[in-house]
Amino acid sequence: MKLDGKVALVTGGARGIGREIALLFAGQGADVAICDVNIETATATQKEIEELGRRALSFQADVTVLKEVENMMNIVLDNFKHLDILVNNAGITRDNLLLRMTEEDWDKVIAVNLKGVFNCMKAASRSMLKQRSGKIVNIASIIGIMGNAGQANYAASKGGIISLTKSIAKEFASRNICVNAVAPGFIQTSMTDKLTQEQRGAMLANIPLNRLGVPSDVARACSFLASSDSDYITGQTIVVDGGMSM
Repeated sequence: MKLDGKVALVTGGARGIGREIALLFAGQGADVAICDVNIETATATQKEIEELGRRALSFQADVTVLKEVENMMNIVLDNFKHLDILVNNAGITRDNLLLRMTEEDWDKVIAVNLKGVFNCMKAASRSMLKQRSGKIVNIASIIGIMGNAGQANYAASKGGIISLTKSIAKEFASRNICVNAVAPGFIQTSMTDKLTQEQRGAMLANIPLNRLGVPSDVARACSFLASSDSDYITGQTIVVDGGMSM
């Protein structure tokens, strides 16, 4: 198995794309820790990972608070002794047009989506730098590449992740740590399930493959970047969007 013996931490790993990443990693041999704001959902996903025969931990942690992230990282290292893979997936939206967007909505999205990635990479860096190896995968978005009306805060946070990824890839390369990003397009989740047929049709009209992505499409890209298959790839963003942004 391509991740046999590895230890991974997936933020926002209790549901949706994060859950799919965590379960795929476990199926490929990794022990997996997940964190989420909803501990009940996180615990349920932990049990699913354990049913695959892997060790698992779950945490309720706020990625915007560095101390909480550092405490979580210490528990992971105490239990698993090392950390090989970090997937920064936790993220939120607070959509509105700029004239109607509140300062609170701007600050919250930037804090969770961008500062959260900074906090988690910072907390994981000490052990990865010491062991001179590691894979970091940051979940960005095509909105961070293309922009989108009504999502200025989200676009800024995800574009910031792409730039942050490149910068930290340069900082960590000498220690054999690869840092990359995955930019999903429109992925079928609980949010897209609420779309009307008209909204879905308009969306599909812009996707050459004529379908929404599914969480496993994103998870497989993350698996590639987390494995030895990508050992000579760093600072890159893999777009998973059915051709929408090309």
